[in-house]
Amino acid sequence: MDTDPVLEDVMRQLGDFGPYQLRQHLLHVLTSFLAGIHMLSLHFVAPTPEHRCYIEQVDSGGESLDSLHKYIPLDSNGQLDACLKYDGIGANHTVVSCDGHYFYNTTYYTSSRVIDWDLVCDRRWMRALLQSVYMFGVGLGAYILGSMADTMGRKPILYLSGIFQLIFGIICAFMPYYSLLAVSLFFYGAFGSGGAYVTGFVLSMELVGASKRTVCGTAFSFTFALGVMLVALWAFLIPNFQVLQIVYAAHSLLLIAHWCLVDESIRWLWGQNRKLEALEIAEKAVQVNGKYFVNHYQDALSETPEVATSAATTDKEEAKGGMLNMFRHPNLRYRALNVAYNWFANSLVYYGLSFNTGTLPGNPFFIFFLNGLAELPGYAIVIGLVDKTGRRSLSSLLLFVGGFSCVVIAYMSKGALVTTIAMIAKIAVSGSFAIIYNYTAELFPTVVRNSAVGLSSIAARTSGMLTPQIILLDSIGKELPSVIFGVVAMLAAFFALFLPETLNKEMPQTLEDGENFGRGDTAFRTMWRFITRRKDPVDSITRLR
Repeated sequence: MDTDPVLEDVMRQLGDFGPYQLRQHLLHVLTSFLAGIHMLSLHFVAPTPEHRCYIEQVDSGGESLDSLHKYIPLDSNGQLDACLKYDGIGANHTVVSCDGHYFYNTTYYTSSRVIDWDLVCDRRWMRALLQSVYMFGVGLGAYILGSMADTMGRKPILYLSGIFQLIFGIICAFMPYYSLLAVSLFFYGAFGSGGAYVTGFVLSMELVGASKRTVCGTAFSFTFALGVMLVALWAFLIPNFQVLQIVYAAHSLLLIAHWCLVDESIRWLWGQNRKLEALEIAEKAVQVNGKYFVNHYQDALSETPEVATSAATTDKEEAKGGMLNMFRHPNLRYRALNVAYNWFANSLVYYGLSFNTGTLPGNPFFIFFLNGLAELPGYAIVIGLVDKTGRRSLSSLLLFVGGFSCVVIAYMSKGALVTTIAMIAKIAVSGSFAIIYNYTAELFPTVVRNSAVGLSSIAARTSGMLTPQIILLDSIGKELPSVIFGVVAMLAAFFALFLPETLNKEMPQTLEDGENFGRGDTAFRTMWRFITRRKDPVDSITRLR
């Protein structure tokens, strides 16, 4: 499926990035900002405060807190157990569960779904399941709504998502039953972080030129981090979880409000043979950019319906079974699995660090804010270095640093140093995650590019669903979740070294191009060539000449 030369001529008149692209891009990245708010809102709508069994002799005011050790056993860390108590006082007492009666530390959280429904101890899995259901909605929403955007248009799906993320976000605040909340969270994730974010990203990538795609793609990650930081700020200011959820949902009004300002994708309109509409938007864009639009596309507009139908049919036949075609070619199959695992690992560590900030010492609102702030240096590193070092080496290095930091954290005691290393891990994995988005699009040929990105997105959403469940493994060993996150990430960093480099290379178009693209190009072979050239005196003389 070759690029349409007429369409590319239209896009060249726009230029890579002018005032028009800037205005549209700023509207598009609002979807990422909102996704950052919605994706992690449950962290403060349903936080898990410190808790222990309710002891009537102490909590009714009869005895001091110093006497709690008489009623509650110590855990393996020498702290009062959060889920057990003694059934009496004396030599013959036994250890029993709290039997659904808990005392919560309300220093930071006075209101929470967890407190209302006692989603702790033997019901702790129910809190984790809510986050997994949300992430499942994100994955399925990205897949279904992304496909709908290919047929109905980017703009309608963008605003359909905006409307429903507002509706389901508000509904989540008032759900009185666990099962109803889970269903609402599924749709909240589908429209809030699935459909809108993906569609906004595609709109920008289809509008800006190749030289600006790295910066614009990274801007989506940047604004996502700003959304994460705002989650912590609102939670600090609003103690009631219902009001807090409504505030989070209300941000979706930002998306709905700019319906008349966002234009449909020129590339999508052209592909749908709505070329007159595409040219009207292109002419407006060129004028906003301060140029004169030269409309010499009468031949393209006068194309007969029969020819247009034939071309559309050909395109559909070429795109049909993209995933299957990709897996029929060994190099593409290996590359797809490698990249999908890389997305899986990035997502696992990213959300593992995000969901698990409550275990870090200090004010949870400030720690979570720092967790979002820590992403910004990672994106700055990407923007400053990725077009110099290449995608492969920088992505692998950052992911390895993130994974190794997780393993180190697992075996350290709580303290300022642990928080610092956790922030380093977040910086690194955020940078790696930002790279892999654009890297994936560059690695695969046009005919299966959407399929490759779709497969990778499914892998990322799968790990997002698994992350809350893996965190539950800390009941077996406190270090186990962090070790799993770290090992998975370091393996992905190693496998990434076998991917071909894409810096300054044209993206493949056909399946044959994709199969041959970067054949034999690995980091190890590149390093070996560099070493042997330095050792070869003849080659050294040649280079000096």
